[in-house]
Amino acid sequence: MTSRTRFAVASLLAASLAFGFAACKPIDEDAKKDDKSAADANSAGGADIAKSSGLKTDKEQASYMVGMSVGKSLEPIKDEVDMDTLIKAMKTMMSGGKPLLTDEQAQQVAQAFDQRLQAKKVAEAEAASKKNASEGEAFLAANAKKPGVKTTASGLQYQVLTEGKGPKPAADAMVKVHYKGELLDGTEFDSSHDRGEPAVFSLQQVAPGWAEGVQLMPVGSKYKLWIPSKLGYGEQGTPGGPIPPNATLVFEVELLDIVKPDAAPEAKN
Repeated sequence: MTSRTRFAVASLLAASLAFGFAACKPIDEDAKKDDKSAADANSAGGADIAKSSGLKTDKEQASYMVGMSVGKSLEPIKDEVDMDTLIKAMKTMMSGGKPLLTDEQAQQVAQAFDQRLQAKKVAEAEAASKKNASEGEAFLAANAKKPGVKTTASGLQYQVLTEGKGPKPAADAMVKVHYKGELLDGTEFDSSHDRGEPAVFSLQQVAPGWAEGVQLMPVGSKYKLWIPSKLGYGEQGTPGGPIPPNATLVFEVELLDIVKPDAAPEAKN
């Protein structure tokens, strides 16, 4: 059973416990007044909901709300679930009927199901990794032939948008930059502009392609960088993050300054 599936079940259980706890609380007169005011407001709101949704009773509205929550939780595995069978099992359990599986059998099915989902996820990740690598290689081969694009010995590609007149940073320099990062399809995954302030960090803290590209830039420059996956985040990407495995990255970087370490704020990149 997936964590999101467990979460849906846990949420329903928590809601049930909350209702039970509320029912057992001692009566407080002030609370009764507040509850009455809230009930009046909820009644008016419920009427509006009934009119707009066609769900006429509180029970219908609550049932639909629960269905929305469970459905949203199960959406990631919708292709693995037979809806008729799922509803059949829910009706059986809610009516106190005898299920077709014992608890032990259900646990066995859950473990096999989880393993199957994990295997599918791994296969999909491997396929995406190969696709990203192939597309990245094809893109870089074509991009290298474009006017103004230069390729270094490592495979990093760059284009000078604005050439500054200041010094170039060393490999261990602390730099102050504005930048925007995108995937090849134009999806933006990071931007100092969106945060409203430049980023300050050591070139020893960033991906190899980033460090190499910034070292080419005199202060005051703005470059466009195309970073092959081997110089970026490689086969792993950023697990759970925005950069997929074997992704070629595109950055626009403006080098604002080389910062003395004792004057640098805490790095945010």
